[in-house]
Amino acid sequence: MAMEPPPRKLDLKKDRGLSVEWADGTASYYSIAYLRKMSPSADARQLREDMSKNPLTVLPASAFNASAVLTALSAELVGNYALRVTFSDGHATGIYSWTYLREIDPQSRDDKQEPPPGAGGWHREPVSDGER
Repeated sequence: MAMEPPPRKLDLKKDRGLSVEWADGTASYYSIAYLRKMSPSADARQLREDMSKNPLTVLPASAFNASAVLTALSAELVGNYALRVTFSDGHATGIYSWTYLREIDPQSRDDKQEPPPGAGGWHREPVSDGER
């Protein structure tokens, strides 16, 4: 797989999301919650895989802390190929390569499209009255 060239511009609004202007002129936007959910860290990938296999997987407490608003505390470039984001829930181990950010771009993904390998999601389908 070819490596994605670095973006022309990155704009992180710590309480909202990351805007990316790519080298080819296209633009992407990732909310803070989406970035956290799709973290490429080993623990987050494992959780997404577990959830895709078993919807009753127990989530870590930090996944749904309703009393705290999730924000990005900081972001730093990793070489010329990625971005590391530190989140207010303490998560800071995900390194978002430019290629990975392209793969998970919400604007280019169709709801019916399969997520990238290991991307799964923390989405839970509502249970209908007939299934309770």
